[in-house]
Amino acid sequence: MKNYDKIIFELSTPGRKGYSLPANEFHTDGLKSIPADLLREKSAQLPEVSELDVVRHFTNLSSKNFGVDTGFYPLGSCTMKYNPKINEELCVLPEFTSLHPLQDEKSVQGALELYWNLQRMLSEIAGLSEFTLNPYAGAHGELTGLMVMKHYHEARGDYKRKKVIVPDSAHGTNPASAMVAGLEVVEVKSKPNGSIDVEDLKPLLDDTVAGIMMTNPNTLGMFETEIMEIAKLVHEAGGLLYYDGANLNPLLGKVRPGDMGFDIMHINLHKTFSTPHGGGGPGSGPVGVAEHLKQYLPNPRVIKDKDGKFHVTTDKDSLGSVSSFFGNFGVMMRAYAYILSLGKENIKNVGPLATLNANYIKESLKDDYLLPIEGVCKHEFVFDGLKDKSTGVTTLNVAKRLLDYGFHAPTIYFPLLFHESMMIEPTETESKETLDEFIEVMHKIAKESRENPETVKEAPLKTIVRKLDETTAAKNPILTYNALKESEQ
Repeated sequence: MKNYDKIIFELSTPGRKGYSLPANEFHTDGLKSIPADLLREKSAQLPEVSELDVVRHFTNLSSKNFGVDTGFYPLGSCTMKYNPKINEELCVLPEFTSLHPLQDEKSVQGALELYWNLQRMLSEIAGLSEFTLNPYAGAHGELTGLMVMKHYHEARGDYKRKKVIVPDSAHGTNPASAMVAGLEVVEVKSKPNGSIDVEDLKPLLDDTVAGIMMTNPNTLGMFETEIMEIAKLVHEAGGLLYYDGANLNPLLGKVRPGDMGFDIMHINLHKTFSTPHGGGGPGSGPVGVAEHLKQYLPNPRVIKDKDGKFHVTTDKDSLGSVSSFFGNFGVMMRAYAYILSLGKENIKNVGPLATLNANYIKESLKDDYLLPIEGVCKHEFVFDGLKDKSTGVTTLNVAKRLLDYGFHAPTIYFPLLFHESMMIEPTETESKETLDEFIEVMHKIAKESRENPETVKEAPLKTIVRKLDETTAAKNPILTYNALKESEQ
């Protein structure tokens, strides 16, 4: 692999440049005008390359990346759906991209109107009273929602409510967000189908509980049929229900979290409302609340007056600010365009189609892959590896072999309820032809695992980079061309 690394990354040649700086128009020594404590002691170790080298380098790298626009991306719990290109065209309109957040509100009425309208749309979709679009990502939304929960109890003088109940099948950000918010995590057990065990929940509900975090459908893709009973129990104990919006996609236009009894929720605009979110961004995690909590949402806020004008305001009861200005506006624009494109008539088709696609794959593959939970799933489902485990082929091996056939691997080894978890979520935007091709390849890999297991264990065989030492890569990442050179010495 070192030869490959040199070909791709070692392009630096001493003395070669890809830029020329303009003359110093101030007629001063540039270095002398910089404070001494800000000057480098020695020159930065930067590659010396031409502009053409740089363009070819990054163009070639981009062609080797995998994304929704290049292939099927069935990540469970991540909803990697297609992002319509009209969304991209609209969000780069100069009338929006040239705005500055400190402009006078009279000059940005269009942007404020978009913000306000999106708040209303999300409130209707979620069945809640009010939304803030300020959080930058899903986990940031979780933290904000939990801060609302904590603020609500403390505003009433109920300071002993410090515990948040989290299912053992929850997304990892749930307990992490609760801890960051200064709350204690109490785990509630799940039944074999991933649903919350109501009998295990009951003894946990006392006057120290601030609320419960859950998603519906749950992490295994199954609908929480006892949600109304759970909501009743938690509310009677004085707690609040928090909805993790990661699994909202199959409910769009069919079921609203607010109608199920949830008081607070976050929505991943970059998942459910079609912004590509590979590589760590961009993201947006709006938080919605029921009527009795809206005064605690973070500042600043956008309101509409009787004359139809939009204003930026703050609320004295707010928990404060959680972000600079109004969050990630570009993601909001994409979501706004996506919702308008679907309209009230068609958004109700998103959930059923996502559910249909997931069940089609599940039923087509369960003869070769171990299905621990029978029944109709929603948007995603989980296999517990291959049915035939006699040859020692693991879920990781299957995931790596999928790369050889041009498919991104699904989420693996999560949830932790099963040893060889393989979580698959096709979304509603994939065609039957794509699903059939994926199903065929999955059957082919299962057959290879029985007849020629070493081939699967050695995968990937056709990718540019073979199987990596991921542990060493995480502990000792080589992030610059100079570090690569030093590692080979």
